[in-house]
Amino acid sequence: MSFWESIRLRWSVANTMVCVGLDPDLERIRRILLAAGDPAADASAEDALYAFNRRIIDATADLAAVFKPQIAHYAACGEEGLRALKRTITYIHTRRPEVPVILDAKRGDIGSTAERYAQEVFEHFEADAVTVNPYLGGDSLEPFLAWEDRGVFVLCRTSNPSARELQDLPVCTDGRPLYQEVARLAAEQWNSRGNLGLVMGATYPDDLRAVRAIAGDMPFLVPGVGAQGGDVNAAVANGKDSAGTGLLVNSSRGILYASMGADFEAAARNAAQALRDAINAAR
Repeated sequence: MSFWESIRLRWSVANTMVCVGLDPDLERIRRILLAAGDPAADASAEDALYAFNRRIIDATADLAAVFKPQIAHYAACGEEGLRALKRTITYIHTRRPEVPVILDAKRGDIGSTAERYAQEVFEHFEADAVTVNPYLGGDSLEPFLAWEDRGVFVLCRTSNPSARELQDLPVCTDGRPLYQEVARLAAEQWNSRGNLGLVMGATYPDDLRAVRAIAGDMPFLVPGVGAQGGDVNAAVANGKDSAGTGLLVNSSRGILYASMGADFEAAARNAAQALRDAINAAR
């Protein structure tokens, strides 16, 4: 089953558009595991990261459309962190194969290097989808898009405060800004295999609406809800597709650290369920 078939099943069968971000902070999760009496609190970085992720996955999988680990949170712990990332993805595929995995890596380079990045993401880590940076143009995306059963999410409108410094620059004779031109290229030129989506920050709801008009029913990965201040209602109202779905609304810190105590699994589940219910109410 392709990535796109998997998420459409999650939207329809599981009735969820929640993306659970697996971005663990090692020191913080050691404190949580210690409070929970988990011996992994004092274990290696690899075992601590993996133990925490496993418990979050078990607590939230039925509420998740996708899981999204961010590679920097693992690479910062060196080889142990990257081993924990691979074990985490393997655990999801083994225990909850119906829930696909997006590796948030934001890769982007010339074609030969991009081929190696694609191998890293899809062969070594066995992720189902990846985030990529389109700044180098379409040929830098092609090595990822060539994996037709995998998903590729292009950065379009990011959620950070300084996004406007470059993404709002007018690049067309009609004054259309760069992020809208990225959306047009994605919809009209780059998506020949139908396996491309867009990263659209929840912190810019008006821009979500503008890009939805350009991109049609292309799926959106939507960061920025929760800690970054994005509003769920506005994001869903402006970003949903013609079927009332089409979104993967990410929450990382809001779910992972819903509690710093022994009840962290229950708190994470409650946070994921609250997000799912808020998204569905806004559809």
